[in-house]
Amino acid sequence: MIRWTWAFLDRPVDTFAACARFWATVTDSTVSAPRGDNDEFVTLLPASGPAWIKMQAVCDDGGIHLDLDVDDIPAAVATATGLGARVVAEPAAYTIMESPAGQTFCFTPAAEQARPHPAPVTVTTAPDGTVTRLDQICLDLAPADIDADTAFWQALTEWTPGPSSRPEYARLRGPDQPLHFLLQRLDDPRPAGAHADFAASNIAAAAAWHESLGATRVTDAEHWIVLRDPGNALYCVTARDPYTG
Repeated sequence: MIRWTWAFLDRPVDTFAACARFWATVTDSTVSAPRGDNDEFVTLLPASGPAWIKMQAVCDDGGIHLDLDVDDIPAAVATATGLGARVVAEPAAYTIMESPAGQTFCFTPAAEQARPHPAPVTVTTAPDGTVTRLDQICLDLAPADIDADTAFWQALTEWTPGPSSRPEYARLRGPDQPLHFLLQRLDDPRPAGAHADFAASNIAAAAAWHESLGATRVTDAEHWIVLRDPGNALYCVTARDPYTG
């Protein structure tokens, strides 16, 4: 059973400080003291409630991976490999894996006493009153990978599939979790990836606020706006309810 879900934002070393400031601001968080052999890890500490976002300075273009807190890492690894995942590395305290399509995730030890149940709704209010919440990770999958990875994540998490108005999307919602998953079928073959999604009370106002903080607008659609953060990573603000998703 997954006790807690972390979004781990991997960002290039040369833009990491700017990215940490940006993501802390748009999630109403403060940046923890750095840790790791090279001070490469930080946690974004929200103004209230438990943390659900971590960041890592990396030597490549970065991206997103997931940390899944579990009670029994060896048992979780056995389950995941039985469903088609691959073990990438096994450091002392956690295990790095890839989904069948190649999305990186880690099994990490659960800290049950630090996780309230149910998880509180943690929203951010922009200066103009716009409310946002980083509540979803979108897994971007090639047409050949979408079915296998959707089945994998549903079986691994045991989360409930949710309705979607578009055939290229599948939703998974977990009980008492800070993040939910959206699986997106891409139009063209490409390696598996992921991006963060904000729910926003006003997508235009949210995007404008993010731009003022250093983001770059990429694409406007009817129900979402695609942006790039200061580290050039894509993410979206979407017209979902920040309180309910």
